[in-house]
Amino acid sequence: MKKKCTYIALFAVLFLIHGCNMFDVHPYSGKIDGRQHINAENIAKIEHDYAQRDTIRYAFISDSQRWYDELDDFVKIVNKRNDIDFIIHGGDLSDFGLTKEFLWQRDILDKLKQPYVALLGNHDCLANGEEIFQQVFGSPNYSFIAGKTKFLCLNTNALESDYSTPVPDFSFIEQERQTDKGRFEQSVVVMHARPTSDQFNNNVASVFQYSIKQYPNLLYCNNGHDHTYQKDDIFKDGIVYYGTPNIGKRQFLIFTITKDHYTHELVSY
Repeated sequence: MKKKCTYIALFAVLFLIHGCNMFDVHPYSGKIDGRQHINAENIAKIEHDYAQRDTIRYAFISDSQRWYDELDDFVKIVNKRNDIDFIIHGGDLSDFGLTKEFLWQRDILDKLKQPYVALLGNHDCLANGEEIFQQVFGSPNYSFIAGKTKFLCLNTNALESDYSTPVPDFSFIEQERQTDKGRFEQSVVVMHARPTSDQFNNNVASVFQYSIKQYPNLLYCNNGHDHTYQKDDIFKDGIVYYGTPNIGKRQFLIFTITKDHYTHELVSY
């Protein structure tokens, strides 16, 4: 009987060891398979390929967190065009901060023929989503230069912040205004949540607007989060905030920037 029990116990241990491969990784696990640090890699490509361009054109999308088929169709539509230089995703790639959500979205966006970058959205901050975002895409605050235009991409999801880091980060904003100053002549600021939204720290909204207006020739701002098309001069100072619909509405914005002006269009597909 004792020997039989020993065999049973040994079999149970072997089953558990072998069975580990049968269980999926915890949905909030930070274990990342596949491509990582995507923003840095694609920024290097954007800055190299378009350094001498007088005109640049990019697509701006946002809030694709639960619309995988619609995002996949967006990729197919853009890949058929030859007039878009790069894509900016305004955040909320995930709905619940799940590792698999980021990876599923990444794998769809990686089908793009053009380089793309992604911002951090408020849903991306849930659980340990911000940590996963940083592994897959990169820093919540970053910038890049395309042609003579600097794109300042900011984390503005203050409601999700534990105040361990400043949101928005005014030190970063000031630092980036001086960085590579001779390489750009005009600026665009991109964020997920714009001033007046529920996620923005509206106690500092006016200071934020003053800070970004110190950038050379600030053209306009881009935002997501509100899931609808927006064109608003929020502060009545000539700086328009353009919001893009969620990708589930099968709509996105295209911006064309030249030396003298910019245009935008709302595209439906």
